[in-house]
Amino acid sequence: MTHPTAHTVADALDALRETTPLVQSLTNVVSANFVTNVLLAAGASNAHIDNVHEAAAFAAVAGGVLVNLGTPDDGTAEAFVLAADGAVAAGTPWVLDPVGVGGLPWRTSLAADLLTRRPTAVRGNASEIVALAGLGSSTRGVDSSVDSKDAVPAAIALLDHADAVSASGPIDYLVGRGSSGPVGLTVGGGSPLLTKVTTTGCSLGALVAAYLAVTPDSLTGLTAAHTHVAVAAELAEHTSSGPGSFSVAYLDALASVTPDDIRARARIEPLEL
Repeated sequence: MTHPTAHTVADALDALRETTPLVQSLTNVVSANFVTNVLLAAGASNAHIDNVHEAAAFAAVAGGVLVNLGTPDDGTAEAFVLAADGAVAAGTPWVLDPVGVGGLPWRTSLAADLLTRRPTAVRGNASEIVALAGLGSSTRGVDSSVDSKDAVPAAIALLDHADAVSASGPIDYLVGRGSSGPVGLTVGGGSPLLTKVTTTGCSLGALVAAYLAVTPDSLTGLTAAHTHVAVAAELAEHTSSGPGSFSVAYLDALASVTPDDIRARARIEPLEL
């Protein structure tokens, strides 16, 4: 596996908009609307299919699947498992977003079970990645209490279960499985205002699922989603006066960012592991 670059991410953006992949999002009640708007703005589509009767069947026809643990209950937890198994059986890429894992035993156990079902990619904040790998349990609600760089060993450990893993933060740290061992990179940029708008992380997970549907390998898909978000957030910040205006400008920027913007603005750097 070669490291993704600004050029391969720009090609992925072209592929996303040419293909308009359909994402099945099993996400939390807080994020459902914003997740849909982010996917539509970026160039994908969304279906919020999270019931036990349809989750597995829909995973077989979707382009990608997001399983987000933000507000699980017994019914959605069962649907998570069905969707993950349905995705694996059909060869559909799926993303595990382990929201809040580490501080709450039931959801942590649920996440551990889902991890055995071979997600294509795992995307979380640094605390969640550390907790999911069993290397710590420091959480502060859904916010990270760990620097994203410090989550790299945990992310590498999770490659025993997933093809690619990211730990989000002011700088995002991404790792993937290469032919001779793990490969890593960082994605910089973005805006601090991303942390002032709810569910931007959840929608990033959905965008990862969309990019996995159109890219040749998992690390490229993961990198493309992180880069699209970082570049769009930078552009949105320039025209925003606060979180409210940023939220609107961010959706606009996700839609208006071009492959040339990606080539000019992407901050992708190789990471020595």
